Amino acid sequence: MPQSPVEQIPASLDRRWVQGRGVRLHVSVAGPEDGPLVVLLHGFPEFWYGWRHQIPALVEAGYRVVVPDQRGYNRSDAPRAVAAYDLDVLVDDVCAVIDAMGRARAAVVGHDWGAMVAWHLAHAHPERLRRLAILNVPHPHVFRKTLRTSPTQLLRSTYALFFQVPGVPEWLLGRNDGQGLATMLRWSGRPGTFDETDLAIYRQAWRRPGRLRGMLHWYRAAARRALRSTPPSAPIDVPTLVVWGARDVALSRQMAAPSAAMSTDGRLRVLGDATHWVQHDAPMIVNRLLIDHLERGESSGA
Repeated sequence: MPQSPVEQIPASLDRRWVQGRGVRLHVSVAGPEDGPLVVLLHGFPEFWYGWRHQIPALVEAGYRVVVPDQRGYNRSDAPRAVAAYDLDVLVDDVCAVIDAMGRARAAVVGHDWGAMVAWHLAHAHPERLRRLAILNVPHPHVFRKTLRTSPTQLLRSTYALFFQVPGVPEWLLGRNDGQGLATMLRWSGRPGTFDETDLAIYRQAWRRPGRLRGMLHWYRAAARRALRSTPPSAPIDVPTLVVWGARDVALSRQMAAPSAAMSTDGRLRVLGDATHWVQHDAPMIVNRLLIDHLERGESSGA
């Protein structure tokens, strides 16, 4: 029998559809309806299930937790056009999710590409954010600057150039029922971070028609955006927590502190034994850090 991601979460989940910018987004919702709203944004190549360790802890702490499959992933729509994955469009999707919950603002937590969307949201619509938490992704201004000055980071990022090739990455990563993606997860994480149940659940999402293309279009849209615009460099006036796994094979730890410093109220926690998949490697520590960060906002009225 195929594995059900819902069965792996020790929390009651309500599955809904939200109308984003020209797409229908699948979202999972948990926690008390009157609890402070927290939106969790996954990255590549996960989907809402990537927050399986955080959802129960946040619900237990009293938060209303909303976890979308971002466009191109799992059950959400996956437009064919690269332009449909531009950061401005992705930010509009998050605002639509907040609106659908009947709220004006939310705390937003992002990992990987979800963190890049969260950074951009903080610049484009800071009024929609109470708090921001970033897991293992640099601020876009810091990332661009580092790419220009660090040959090591440039080398680490060359895989993104390969992803620009039409069709070939989809075939390579998706062949043999997503074996390329599964190997990437296991190679970049700690032993045991992703078990066979996890990989079976991810494979169900990856094999949905058009989803590999949609997932890779995030990289293609970002490359096009980089050619025509410069990332914002003004300070973010949103309280921000940056959590960084020091053993990230793709993103250098040297970008962590400058990224936290992009916020006027930024804090950094580096976990020395964690990889890029920090929320999976050290879930109890990450959960405590997130809840402490969120509770600081509640106690101060922020």
